[in-house]
Amino acid sequence: MPGTVLLLAASPVGRGRLVDAASVLPVLAAVPPAVLSGTDTATVVELVDPLEPQAVLTRLRAAAAAPGPLTVFLAGQLQLDRRQRLPHLALARTAPATVRYTALPWHWLREELRLRPDGTTTVLADLHADPEVWAQLRQRPLDTGRNIAVYGRIAPPPPRRTVAAPSYMKAVATLLRSGHRPPPDRLHQQALARLADEGGAGGDLVLTAQPPGAGAPYPATAASFHPDRHTATAGGAPAGWQLPQPPVASDPLAATAEGVPAGWHTPQAPVTVSPLAATADGVPAPRRAPRPAGSDDPHAAIAECVRGGRHGDADVLAARWEQAAVRAHGTASEEALHWAEVRADLAMFAGDAARSCRAWLTVATTRLALGQSPGTPEVEAAVDRAHHQWGQLGDPARARELGAELAELRGRVPGRRQGALDHVRRQLTQLRTHG
Repeated sequence: MPGTVLLLAASPVGRGRLVDAASVLPVLAAVPPAVLSGTDTATVVELVDPLEPQAVLTRLRAAAAAPGPLTVFLAGQLQLDRRQRLPHLALARTAPATVRYTALPWHWLREELRLRPDGTTTVLADLHADPEVWAQLRQRPLDTGRNIAVYGRIAPPPPRRTVAAPSYMKAVATLLRSGHRPPPDRLHQQALARLADEGGAGGDLVLTAQPPGAGAPYPATAASFHPDRHTATAGGAPAGWQLPQPPVASDPLAATAEGVPAGWHTPQAPVTVSPLAATADGVPAPRRAPRPAGSDDPHAAIAECVRGGRHGDADVLAARWEQAAVRAHGTASEEALHWAEVRADLAMFAGDAARSCRAWLTVATTRLALGQSPGTPEVEAAVDRAHHQWGQLGDPARARELGAELAELRGRVPGRRQGALDHVRRQLTQLRTHG
């Protein structure tokens, strides 16, 4: 089966640049696409110092939707959103004060890749961290999801007025230029060995993660680099390593839509089914949900139904899993909420905006009732998605009914863009006047 390769090299222009990420592209571009992908043929998508996070997200979504193996080569720098303390991949226009608006949130990348079938997605990453991200990584490793194979390194900030080189990725590219592509884990070790021979990577954090069934029980592990060993506990995680925080939903806010008042951007419909379940203490669950349907991967089966246009079958299957999660863990459990979110997205795919909006409103209300704060990414994402689906309603009566609930929620959960509540109120006024 043909493969897909995404080459993404990004770093700010100007004084904020920590690494010359784009310098690796000529070396990678010299590698045949089939070698980059490890398949007979492959499509290569190249992004060099992109300007807008939404443009990157669009390309990422297209790559994630492609059938067959996907390999992502990622070179760049991580910077922290100082308000929400979330890591972002810096882009060409990113500055410390504008990270939230000009950089790509790391969880966007993770969320777009997480529903791909296990064993089909590999990320090779060469990242440099700014001082704030570097300090946070010591306590909170970078979460890459449970179904993605990730190899690479995160380097500490270089000395002031120094621009580092993506040495790990250059080592990977040099190895691949031989025309031979070893398995990713072996390629990773060979690149680290080459880097060690050159005297680099002494203080790096090494990323090594494999999907369940491939030997890794949790998302990406990070350990101090040693040329010949990884310091690890008996459980397979590096000494001092802490379990990642629960996965967060991607920010679905997107570009303008016709008829939307100036200053407000309508949330864009998500293209993937909802976030992974997590246990109550925030540790990713070792299983996704009870399995009443006899499927090893219900998400893959549901996605196949959606691709085939069998939306009713997809919802029936998801409903069975939701009922099993409610019986096993309770209505307000993360397992049950996960399947409620899946069904909300399935309603969107089926074109039932009212059902999708109602489901997202219920998820958001439930999470708030559980004590989750209005700024929690999962809460914000649920309200944003409800807002988007509300904007798709063609029945004025239904729009008025759901709009009243949405306005109440928007008062509590304003989201990341200014003007959301005002937009709902204006639309409701128009509905009441002309509806």
